[in-house]
Amino acid sequence: MPNVSPSGPPMAASPLTRAVLEIDEYASGLGWDQPARLFALVDTAHLRSHEPGLAAQLGLDADEAAAPLTPIEQDEIPAGTPLDEFLATIAWPDAVAGCALTVERQMLPPSAESSVPAGLDDKALTKWVSSHPDRQEVRMTVGVLRDGTRESALRLREKDSPKEVLTGSALVPGLAEALAATFEA
Repeated sequence: MPNVSPSGPPMAASPLTRAVLEIDEYASGLGWDQPARLFALVDTAHLRSHEPGLAAQLGLDADEAAAPLTPIEQDEIPAGTPLDEFLATIAWPDAVAGCALTVERQMLPPSAESSVPAGLDDKALTKWVSSHPDRQEVRMTVGVLRDGTRESALRLREKDSPKEVLTGSALVPGLAEALAATFEA
């Protein structure tokens, strides 16, 4: 079953899945080779009642059919800062129900794992993966809520279509853990 309705917006079983697919669609519209992007996920009804001006700017003031969660893109992640180090500096205000991140990476099939040369540092491993003939470029969008709920969307560059987006709660567990840690205080 496709992830989009004939008219375009994502169909999803949960508000978090819908938000993750909305962010995936947004990132897709920007094209590939983009930097990582961080989003706060806020309760749309709360946003309308407590921040009507912002809700109006986002076009949510009169839209009764709006999604339950509204993604709000945050400032750009500083270039050259490792993602894990950056995420360790994040603390969200109480009004933020969750967060999401979209990031592009290269991956190899499990069959290539046995051919990875021993002793490579991160830079050498990245170079080796980027030159491997079986590598695939993937955009991962991962979202988490304060209550621990998680969702991910994966889009392969070679199958860049909304109908080819894979979703699931455990697709990118390490990134989901890092995002969940931004709510621990």
